[in-house]
Amino acid sequence: MLTYPQIDPVMLSIGPLQIHWYGMMYLVGFLLGWWLGVVRSKNPNSPVTAEQMGDLVFYIALGVVLGGRFGYILFYNLPHYIDNPLDILKVWQGGMSFHGGLLGVLLATGLYARYLGKTFFQFSDFIAPLVPLGLMVGRIGNFINAELWGRVSDVPWAMVFPLAGGLPRHPSQLYQALLEGLLLFIILWIYSRKPRPTMAVSGVFLIGYAVFRSIAELFREPDAHLGFIAFDWLTMGQILSIPMIIFGTILILLAYRNTENKV
Repeated sequence: MLTYPQIDPVMLSIGPLQIHWYGMMYLVGFLLGWWLGVVRSKNPNSPVTAEQMGDLVFYIALGVVLGGRFGYILFYNLPHYIDNPLDILKVWQGGMSFHGGLLGVLLATGLYARYLGKTFFQFSDFIAPLVPLGLMVGRIGNFINAELWGRVSDVPWAMVFPLAGGLPRHPSQLYQALLEGLLLFIILWIYSRKPRPTMAVSGVFLIGYAVFRSIAELFREPDAHLGFIAFDWLTMGQILSIPMIIFGTILILLAYRNTENKV
């Protein structure tokens, strides 16, 4: 059994100004995405140039933050925020939903693609490999915040998290960082290095994330105010991943029916 390392969630204090590790992880994620996007923009079929990556990252950041926050409010804790509307602004305390962030990014991507006269899936295929490393550092931010801990376990690497009842638990935030982050990045980066039919990379991302998220949810403690949604094992994260698998499968099937347009 391991003891949680008691990391101060505040990285730096300058007078009344506090910079939180959680927010810094988001900044690191966006910078990583920007850098990877510049690398991918060198592809002759790229829908954006290296110079346009700054604008694209700005749109994506808006989609992630606004969509992620309101997705969490809507999917996970709506009654609390109705009673405490000012808590909506307390993003440094955590409370972001990947599925809400994904919807926000899809909307932002669609608007920017339309602005440049490109198709939505040209952009989604371009962006998909940039996302997982951002997810990885975001999950590390959850670990630093000592939130979203795992289920009680007796594995040698189980940790005792503060406010988690004093029992050793899976460090499920790190499982998610490895699965949804590092492993999904490797798969998508290798897969997208060769020309693929339009929509195929997006489909692989949706299926890959949903599968890895569903696996990680087997070790993650469900949100206390939600618990298991069905069958004493199905969580909200798994339920929200089901349409991702369905839609991702449809995209791949459609993509390989028309292999003329590759990215």
